Order: sequence, then C-alpha cells, then structure tokens
Amino acid sequence: MTDIILHHYWLSPFAEKVRLALGLKQAAWRSVEIPRIMPKPDLMPLTGGYRKTPVMQIGADIYCDTQLIMLEIERRLPSPSFLPKGREGEARALAMWADRLIFSPAVGVVMSQVADKFGEDFKKDRSEFSGRSFDAARLKAALPIVRDQAYALLSLAEQMLADGRRFLMGGEPALPDCALYNPVWFIHQHLGASAKPLDRLPRIAAWFERMKALGNGTPADMNPAEALEIARAATPAPAAVDAADPSGLRAGDRLSVTPDDTGKVPVVGTLVGLTPDRISLARHDERVGDVVVHFPRAGFMVAPA
Repeated sequence: MTDIILHHYWLSPFAEKVRLALGLKQAAWRSVEIPRIMPKPDLMPLTGGYRKTPVMQIGADIYCDTQLIMLEIERRLPSPSFLPKGREGEARALAMWADRLIFSPAVGVVMSQVADKFGEDFKKDRSEFSGRSFDAARLKAALPIVRDQAYALLSLAEQMLADGRRFLMGGEPALPDCALYNPVWFIHQHLGASAKPLDRLPRIAAWFERMKALGNGTPADMNPAEALEIARAATPAPAAVDAADPSGLRAGDRLSVTPDDTGKVPVVGTLVGLTPDRISLARHDERVGDVVVHFPRAGFMVAPA
C-alpha cells in the first residue's frame, strides 16, 4: 500500500485523533509537519485552499476532515477494526457527537485560561479561522459557561462507562473513543489531568490512560517537498458519482466545497466522486499536477462554482 502521509502539527487535537487511530492500527506512517497558522504554502497545492489540520495524503488522493480520514484509514487498514460490526452507524454518530458538541466547549475551557500566552499572529489567524475576534477578555469571561457545558457533555461519557465497560462501545476501543480522546487530550496538554471539569470524572480519567497507551503508531518524518513530489508522480484512485444521488449532481459538475463551521475557505474542482459519505473533486495545480481532494458530506456545503 502507498504510504499514509499525515500533514499535521503535534499540538493539533484533531491530528491527535488520527494519530491515536494509527496507534490503534499499529500502523507505520509518514509525518509532514505543517505550520500552526497560515500561510501553509506546501499544503495549499494539495488541498486547493482547505486549511484545517490534519490532512491525509495517499499518493495523489487528498483526504480532508477527520470524519473522512478515519473512514479511509479503516478501509485501508481494516484490522483491528474501530467500527464494531453491525454497529457502524452507531459508532459514527457517537463520534460525530464528540466532534461537534464536546470539542468546542473543551477548547473554550483551555483558551479561556491560556489566551494571554498567544502572540498577535496566532490571534489574527484564529480570528480569521473562526470568523470572530480572538479576544482574551471575552474568552476568559466565557469560562463558567464553557466549563459547565464541557462537564455536562463529558458526564454523559462518564455515565456510559459506569457499567464497567473499558471503552465507550464495549471491550475494545472504537471510533467514538478516538473522537472523545481528542478534546480530553487537549485539556490534558494545556491544563493538566486535574483541571476542571476533568477532576470530577474518574472513569474518564481511567479510560484516558487506556486510550493513551495505544500510542501513535510508527511515524517517520517526511520533507514537505517529498510529499508534493509523491503527489505529482501518482495517479488518483478511480472514483464514481452515484447518478441516483438526491442532490442531482453529475460527474463533471464544477463545484465548490466549504466547511460549514470554521475555516470556511471554498475548494473548487470538478466532481469525480459522490457517495453518501464523501464528495470528491479533481483539481490541477502546477506544483503537484492532478489530484483528487475528498471531503465528507456531513458538515460541508456544496455549491456550483
């Protein structure tokens, strides 16, 4: 199999979600470290403008958003599986709950207490990324609200573990565990294991240590230029458009795809793949040649370009 190349930085919480999955799979992978803030000159030729972290590259196929990255890892590395047989939809829905509802207040808990430590470049970048001002005073004032929300949501996971199960869906780690690990890890990294509200969640604390033990697989550093050259030398994998898709989209349509929450930078390309899970756009860039950029359907806005 062509190498998995992860474009990431080590403090990225969503990148840690993917790194943990690669640890669960005991996978070898290539690590391309990207800047924490824009500009990201060696990532844009691959994605066409998508700026979120991480991005996974396999040859000339570029995978955006951890929803889809995780599914692609599972497809390519099916054992051990993190989608319990017969419960795949449940696992994905629970992971979406962690990604979309728990992550934001967890970040708020952290940022409300460390906002003063960041430089102006970071604040400007995150203001552009989120669409609202990175204002330290506002973030600090929000601490009681975001901490209460994080506690309420994490308490649901605490209750799930109350029957003695080792992981959220049973005896083995699954996709929702990787998704929940992401915001808990972020609080740990910046505030420590005893930070509120983690100090009130003993089952989450024990679960976190079990997840942490999975590791990150076996990464090997790669130069960004090498990753671009790999894309240029490769041919994207075949993809197909479901002609019966309720969207009415057709192969060859010129489209833009944009995240619906943050980092709202549209990527423009030609539709070459469409399933219930993903939408795939063909693009050409002088530095990498022909690539296909893949996005999940959920959480992304599609429009004519």
